[in-house]
Amino acid sequence: MVITRTPFRVSFFGGGSDYPAWYRKHGGGVLATSIDKYCYLSVRYLPPFFEHRYRVVYSKNETCHSIDQIQHPAVRAVLAEMKFERGLEIHHDGDLPARSGMGSSSSFAVGLLHALHALQGRMPSKHDLTHQAIHIEQNCLKEAVGSQDQTSAAYGGFNHIEFQRNGEIAVHPITISTHRIQSLNDHLLLFYTGLARFSSDIASTYASQIDSKERQLHAYAEMLREAIAILGQERSLLEFGHLLHQAWELKRSLSHGISNPEIDEIYQTARQAGALGGKLLGAGGGGFLLVFAPPERHATIKAGLQHLLEIPFHFESSGSQIIFYDRQIDYAKKEHDRLQQNLQPFREGFNPIARSTHS
Repeated sequence: MVITRTPFRVSFFGGGSDYPAWYRKHGGGVLATSIDKYCYLSVRYLPPFFEHRYRVVYSKNETCHSIDQIQHPAVRAVLAEMKFERGLEIHHDGDLPARSGMGSSSSFAVGLLHALHALQGRMPSKHDLTHQAIHIEQNCLKEAVGSQDQTSAAYGGFNHIEFQRNGEIAVHPITISTHRIQSLNDHLLLFYTGLARFSSDIASTYASQIDSKERQLHAYAEMLREAIAILGQERSLLEFGHLLHQAWELKRSLSHGISNPEIDEIYQTARQAGALGGKLLGAGGGGFLLVFAPPERHATIKAGLQHLLEIPFHFESSGSQIIFYDRQIDYAKKEHDRLQQNLQPFREGFNPIARSTHS
């Protein structure tokens, strides 16, 4: 058995420029961090005693005979892409709900790829995990998603992620003091709005016309550079919060689906209670709201948003990790093959009791 732990992410600036349709022409970049909330995936070879060949457990419980019968799109696509012929059991658990703007689908794809490679005795690099997950989501599943979530999930850490015109992705860690990174973390609050949505549905409202958003995306690039300068030049972190508010106003202009009256009311309540800025994580439309405010204003903001669930979190730096690896995998494979051979006569109608009676 193999168990992977893959983080979710918080993105601050640059969203939208991580779509291939944009960065293949203009280049792109985001400022993002992984956080200590995770997607856990366990995989093992399925013993040959069961009628089904694949078992996939998430919010549903699937038992299937073939890969193409699997309903979970990412599982089906990954197994087909890796040409997995052995029977498998896959279990998923997550610290945060799906479709909430935290990059959960990409964390799932990265974690599943990582686990299956390990099950086969391979150690993929973070670069390989990133690009394979991007290929699964963008090319196999044809989802309207960018390339930042897979990168943050695979690499982990607080990074400036650069998307280059040739398709390569460069990950530049933000090198600031432990005290300053902790201070930034201390200025942030995370609230769950309770509004779940498919980020690809929201993103598709502007991703297909991304060239028409050139003015906004170039403005995002300027904000990204400014945010990195604020962090690196020891300027007041309050400037970071004000910049988040500017980005909020700009993002709302990208698509009518990014915000709604309920989200606007939540954000205004936070602002009136002392928040300087905020961000709807992911493509928008609901999910999690990130709020930036001086720590002394947090209690007032929490009181104003007491109908929402607040999620304490910390930045993390590990990325996708193998947290359990059964070193008996090779033995289990041989035992599996031996059992398959021993069970073959039973599958063909062989009855040893009947034979012993006649002898």
